[in-house]
Amino acid sequence: MPRWFNTAGPCNPTDHYMLPALRRLPQAEQLFDQKSYFVLHAPRQVGKTTALRSLAGQLTASGRYAALHFSCEEGEVAGDDFAEAQRTLLSRIRRSAELYLPSELRPPPFPDAPDLQLLGTALGAWARECPRPLVLFFDEIDALRGQSLLSVLRQLRGGFHDRPEGFPSSVVLCGLRDVRDYKIASGGQGHLGTSSPFNIKVESLTLRNFIHDEVAELYQQHTDDTGQRFLPEAVDRAFYWTQGQPWLVNALARQMVQQLVPDRTQALTAAHVDAAKEILLKRQDTHLDSLAERLRETRVRRILEPMLAGLALGDIPQDDLRFVQDLGLVRVGTTGGVEMANPLYREVILRVLGNTAFASLPPMQSAPPWLRADGRLDMERLMEAFLAFWRQHGQPLLGTAPYHEIAPHLVLMAFLHRVANGGGTLEREYAIGTGRMDLCLRYGSDTLAMELKVWRDEEKDPLDEGLAQLDRYLAGLGLDTGWLVIFDRRSGQPPIAERTVATRAQTPAGRTVSVVRA
Repeated sequence: MPRWFNTAGPCNPTDHYMLPALRRLPQAEQLFDQKSYFVLHAPRQVGKTTALRSLAGQLTASGRYAALHFSCEEGEVAGDDFAEAQRTLLSRIRRSAELYLPSELRPPPFPDAPDLQLLGTALGAWARECPRPLVLFFDEIDALRGQSLLSVLRQLRGGFHDRPEGFPSSVVLCGLRDVRDYKIASGGQGHLGTSSPFNIKVESLTLRNFIHDEVAELYQQHTDDTGQRFLPEAVDRAFYWTQGQPWLVNALARQMVQQLVPDRTQALTAAHVDAAKEILLKRQDTHLDSLAERLRETRVRRILEPMLAGLALGDIPQDDLRFVQDLGLVRVGTTGGVEMANPLYREVILRVLGNTAFASLPPMQSAPPWLRADGRLDMERLMEAFLAFWRQHGQPLLGTAPYHEIAPHLVLMAFLHRVANGGGTLEREYAIGTGRMDLCLRYGSDTLAMELKVWRDEEKDPLDEGLAQLDRYLAGLGLDTGWLVIFDRRSGQPPIAERTVATRAQTPAGRTVSVVRA
């Protein structure tokens, strides 16, 4: 049976294309040799469970350890009922052991114990009878809450000094966040704020994304199995959009080989990658949808809103920044600044934030006025259509945007998405501290580049700065003209319908561009 690119649940080498899981955890072997208790945290859908199951299997197969991976997720519903949470965990441990361990390594009947000591007593009994040192992987540990979580952590700490003869030799806590950030109260309010009561950990590891060569290696497995080639440009483009995020790497490939190009004799190109990206954005599969749900959270908004507006972050609580990094939405770039984790997430975030504005657009009463008879874009008519749209609908639509600082950007992008949905794409770029956002509308052979600026109270007119920035953007795209859009958000300005105008201007390099003041 042929293998496939997996986007649902853990991978296994029999069914799925996959890379060696331990390659991204080179420190693990030494930690087990040192009988360490440690934490592994990483964003969702980066392959944590796949790596842990693979690691547990290899440790057991080595003959040196009895290693077991299991999920704590079923204990979430117990809430603060720590006794019920422990019984649920022990039941899950036994079921997993029956599936993945030989009979001589499985736990004995768990002895009776007080409610506060159910887990510790059971693990101690197992360690004493097991012929090998125990290594346990508590996956989804941060699904536990409140007293249930504290009870588990304290019992692990309590048995730590009895290892390896009387307690597991090594324990790995695996989740979305580091142990200090585990939630201790229902509703997600309150965090441990410290490694205690698990101050016995020696490391906090994380799983990195794939590097470019690993994306090529993964895609080559499909070529080896089927003969269908990924051209180097396709690998380059996939890495650009995903930056090696494992779920995205697999999801793009899955769309390409199963939906877009099922003919195994046809090679896959950069254009196929872009088409697959558009499918993912429109579908917003579970992984992307779960990220989108986070955007209205206060801690997430504090980081993303200024980033999207091109503003400095200001005095942001360190915990907020760490939280958004742990979600996988942002990363610290090579120069030290905070940036979006990958261009595909950047697209998802802005599309989600602009969904209400897009849904609120007035219906089209006729064929798009910006299309010529030959199907190409008429830039003059597109400008006329935008000015008419903005004057009539801009003010009320601004109220639909969930992020106030980029409300006009989102409404403009909703309009441009209507244009792109006829057969084009809209790409965006933004950077902290630049005060700008770049848009690139591609429609067939036509490309329109736009620089967006905001004029705020107590700031000077951004015209000159915007023209210089647009110049550089156009040069990078090899274009001779584009739009500079200046949103006037100063207090006391006339209504949008009265102040929206378009004029011509020259950039420092002599390009003739359109300047829209809205």
